[in-house]
Amino acid sequence: MTDRAALDVVIVNWNGGALLRACLASLASVREAASVQVIVVDNASQDGSADDLPALPRTLRLIRNAENRGFGRACDQGAAAGDAPAILFLNPDTQVAPDALLVALDALMDDPRTGIVGARLVDPDGRTARSCARAPTGFGLLGRALALDRLGVVRPHFLREWDHADDRAVGQVMGAFLMIRRDLFAALDGFDPRFFVYWEDADLCTRARAAGFAVRHVAGAVAYHVGQGTTRQARARRLFYFLRSQILYAGKHHGRAAALALTMASFCAQMPLRLALALARRSPQEAAEVLRAAGLLAAALPGLAPKLLRGR
Repeated sequence: MTDRAALDVVIVNWNGGALLRACLASLASVREAASVQVIVVDNASQDGSADDLPALPRTLRLIRNAENRGFGRACDQGAAAGDAPAILFLNPDTQVAPDALLVALDALMDDPRTGIVGARLVDPDGRTARSCARAPTGFGLLGRALALDRLGVVRPHFLREWDHADDRAVGQVMGAFLMIRRDLFAALDGFDPRFFVYWEDADLCTRARAAGFAVRHVAGAVAYHVGQGTTRQARARRLFYFLRSQILYAGKHHGRAAALALTMASFCAQMPLRLALALARRSPQEAAEVLRAAGLLAAALPGLAPKLLRGR
């Protein structure tokens, strides 16, 4: 083993509970675990999940934030704490197969034209998740906000028609398992801090492809993924941040007109549809969460304008 790790694994934790420990246990059992440094960035968890973390074959570093700085900012912190030639951003609600890291790392480093790779994510029922996505277009973003994908007018965001059983280049891999070359991550200036959570992975993949690098799905690298393991506890804020980040993505990559159209669609289509579904399910709590998310988004609009005007 050399002094320098072959891979830095960055895990952003926010009230991850037992999920974080299960994730770390899987990392302790991977092949060549002694060449992997793990960096946990805790975003002001209140559940004690970052306390007394178990030892790992190599270094386990813990960075504690006094406040929740968001996913992208915390990822940037974790990346800055290591110096391995590749970085894996891994959600705490995942468990990796014993050979997943080596398979993904080989796929990343063997081809200099590959900048980012993702794993085949398997859900708790043993099914392969259709987790890879198309490169988001302005028309596609708006169409899906208007539910036109359900009518077949626009294609779904995720590649649902593909079983994810083979390796291929894709528009985006999910941030639950996203491995990137360190030099590319540095050249891209890391994650865009304007995205508190959600869509930051799509933004990073879009910028990597614009820089001439491929984003690839690696079917042989397997990770078991719970999905929304730590964010499901804050439903209204989850919906708010998703819509806010979607608007930011549209403005950044497709212009202010696209961001404005998507903002209007959020209030005139997405929120009413979610509210109608909640009422149809006779769930007043869900309906209240939708209304709260709408209020949060409305309150955030004045602060969004400067962020949309800022280029990167």
